[in-house]
Amino acid sequence: MQAQFSAAAARAIGFREFVAMAAALMATQAIAADTMLPALPTIAAALGLLNENRSQWVVTAELAGVGCGQLFWGLLSDRYGRRPMLLIGLSVYALAAVLTGLATSFNTLLAWRFAHGLAAASMVVARSVIRDLYSGRHMARVMSLTFIVFLMVPVLAPSIGQLILLLAPWRSIFLIFGAFAALVFLWVLLRLPETLHPEYRLTLAVDHILGAARLVLGNRTSLCYTLAMTVLFGSILAYVGMVQQIFEDVFHRPGLMPAIFALCASSMGVTAFLNSRFVERVGMRIISHLGLLAFISITGVHVLIALLGLESLLTFVLLQATTMACIGLTASNFGAMAMEPVGAVAGIGASLQGFISTFGGAVVGALIGRHFNGTTLPLAGGAFLCGLASLLFVLLAEQWRLFRPHHGGAAVIEHGAI
Repeated sequence: MQAQFSAAAARAIGFREFVAMAAALMATQAIAADTMLPALPTIAAALGLLNENRSQWVVTAELAGVGCGQLFWGLLSDRYGRRPMLLIGLSVYALAAVLTGLATSFNTLLAWRFAHGLAAASMVVARSVIRDLYSGRHMARVMSLTFIVFLMVPVLAPSIGQLILLLAPWRSIFLIFGAFAALVFLWVLLRLPETLHPEYRLTLAVDHILGAARLVLGNRTSLCYTLAMTVLFGSILAYVGMVQQIFEDVFHRPGLMPAIFALCASSMGVTAFLNSRFVERVGMRIISHLGLLAFISITGVHVLIALLGLESLLTFVLLQATTMACIGLTASNFGAMAMEPVGAVAGIGASLQGFISTFGGAVVGALIGRHFNGTTLPLAGGAFLCGLASLLFVLLAEQWRLFRPHHGGAAVIEHGAI
């Protein structure tokens, strides 16, 4: 019954449009974080911050809200359906963006940024919709495809932010966030059918919620891959939070930051695309485990270069780009493997996994970022430690054996290649 319902929902929108819409839904949060990067010094000056490191909290507050918001959006979508929660979440997102732009103090801005992130229905419910329609390696392929489009936003976002600052005050950035959310709202309203079959809707009874939570948190594979994804995400957030200071204080070339940021993020998009083309043939575990081992090796080299004082703009760009390329091979696969065992409670599963990875990643990123000392060593060292921690969680998930063969379930529905 669910398979037939899912097939009908997929045919109603079409595969390509669905991938683009899912990526746009996820991108609402990416644009909120990365577009702000060129504006952080301006915001710090405008709101009278004495410690420039505090400006990183503009990013961290939003991401912490994203993590907390995911706790309840997926749960509500399991009860009331995916489509209503997406529409409500996007509405709250647009309102919070405008109120953030009207903030007159740094603390007020942080409070509204947290609320902005709290409206994170777009991310967690989009993952639930994907899980409604797909499973196994097919789900990994869809996640990789959405990840590619999703990455285009971080690639372009800092340049967009820089352009906005040239043409308008920094507060205008938040108005653009609201306008983008309004456009996605209309797209979902007009084109996305409900993907959760009525028979699979859960009640909000405490015993049902706790039972679903036990299924998600009690499954070793789901929990450990979520934690592995969390620490890697923390290394990305540390980079996002520190990159403006690195280009300003280490390399004294702040004007290059948007272009270099785009270049490094593009490498992650390239590997995510390659993953989408080969994951169904090669398998999630082989690709992601190799990517993780490469991540640890590259960040270890980066630590040595930073310790020896050999860091240059060229070495930083090359090492950071290859580091992020490795994440393109791991992130979507880790997410798919974490979601695979919890398809029966996809909304709660996406909520809990999203909370852990986003909120936990924000904490990890903030801890690394607060150690910025005018060099690239804190970033490189933090990423290396995150890689080791991620490897530990993967080994726990796989019972201390990497590259184990695994045959995921078939897709709920079949589609031709794009």
